[in-house]
Amino acid sequence: MKNIFVSTPALSVLGKLFREYRLRPKAALLFDSTTEKLFQKKITQELKHQAIEFKTFTVKSGEKSKSLRTAESLYSAFLKEGIDRSYTLIACGGGVVGDLGGFVAASYMRGLPLIQMPTTLLGMVDSAIGGKTAVNLAEGKNLIGFFYEPSFTLIEPEFLKTLEARDIVSGCAEILKYALILDAPFLTFLESHFEKLLKLTPPYTHQAIRRSAQLKSRVVRLDLKETLGIRAKLNFGHTFAHAIETIGNYSGLRHGEAVLVGMLCATYLSDKTMGMKSREIKRIEAMVSRFTLPKSILTRDFLNQSPEALIAAMQSDKKKSGKQLRFVLLSKIGSAKLSESQIPFKDVSKAIDKAKQFLS
Repeated sequence: MKNIFVSTPALSVLGKLFREYRLRPKAALLFDSTTEKLFQKKITQELKHQAIEFKTFTVKSGEKSKSLRTAESLYSAFLKEGIDRSYTLIACGGGVVGDLGGFVAASYMRGLPLIQMPTTLLGMVDSAIGGKTAVNLAEGKNLIGFFYEPSFTLIEPEFLKTLEARDIVSGCAEILKYALILDAPFLTFLESHFEKLLKLTPPYTHQAIRRSAQLKSRVVRLDLKETLGIRAKLNFGHTFAHAIETIGNYSGLRHGEAVLVGMLCATYLSDKTMGMKSREIKRIEAMVSRFTLPKSILTRDFLNQSPEALIAAMQSDKKKSGKQLRFVLLSKIGSAKLSESQIPFKDVSKAIDKAKQFLS
């Protein structure tokens, strides 16, 4: 975690980090309409105090901003404001701003230095770490993008106090993912302190963020561009989740909420194909049941959808090999791998039906 900093107050070290990473004291600040209202004044005051020149840019909040059209509008705005390669792009927001900002930084003038400054729990433990950047197409999520690592990621847990409950749930789902795929003792920690995490109680929140960041960083170091099958483990539940998000037109279940549902589906598929022990499946079910999901949206985007519709929406998944869908599966808690053999659609369908039954 040499370039990931978790601290409070985090903004006070920005100037020091600019110097340490040999970045010129010039920044293009990217917000969405929500983070602009919440954090722009505080961040810009600190930049002024630390003699860092800046210009600010804002996109609309929401997944629909993660598009080629929005990226193109930012390129034009950057050119108009004189942004060149002496500037560092600071992406201040959740997964949308982080992914979009990283995409723009990777492509504008063949690359600007990038700082990720996540403001959501999901961003802090997942999307701002690992150098994946992307925008969506109508056909699917994250289909156009780059592997582009930030100079550093600056995490301020105090930012989380502005979040809605659903955003905290989304982040906790990704935290749970790390325990399920990489670290069985971490699951014991989550089982003991889950309600404290939902309430953002220190030091438990800081500990969960740090451990999640450590686990993801370790995997990314081994397989930055996902060529060895190691990094693919991080997509546990995501083949299902991205299908749910596509059906909801990216405006239904939030990403972490969809991942939680997807992990439950993947757990039942693991039971069928990997022979997971029933006691481990019950532990996962018990954790999932402690999450609160919006019932009306869950019903529309998942419970009322046929397995066939969900499987059809999976066809744009990046992990496909030809026509073969590939899933990240568990042999046991803390041990995941990417499926290499064809899994019959009937087994996928049964896993979806079993998850629907559990969540109904």
